[in-house]
Amino acid sequence: MRILFDQGTPVPLRQHLPGHQVHTAFELGWSRLTNGDLLAAAEKQFDVLITTDRNLRYQQSLSGRKLAVLVLPTTSWPRLRNRIADIAAALASLKSGEHHELPR
Repeated sequence: MRILFDQGTPVPLRQHLPGHQVHTAFELGWSRLTNGDLLAAAEKQFDVLITTDRNLRYQQSLSGRKLAVLVLPTTSWPRLRNRIADIAAALASLKSGEHHELPR
């Protein structure tokens, strides 16, 4: 699976997603793209966007997109480290175009 980390997604998470190709918006020079432009760019190259922006679904239309979106409950790596199994399970069950928010 090709995964894009949005700004705020803790980079150490990458090490816990073996078998996936993971890139960050920063690495690609996309850190200044607005959400709409980021979604459009990501959809061309990635299967999933992992973000911490809980308002994304209210700010952008996600219907009709091929890109799946996984929303993490926090930007805190120490807190997310305890949720790796939840994150992996959510990724495994995501289908194209779905939006899923992990509970806090």
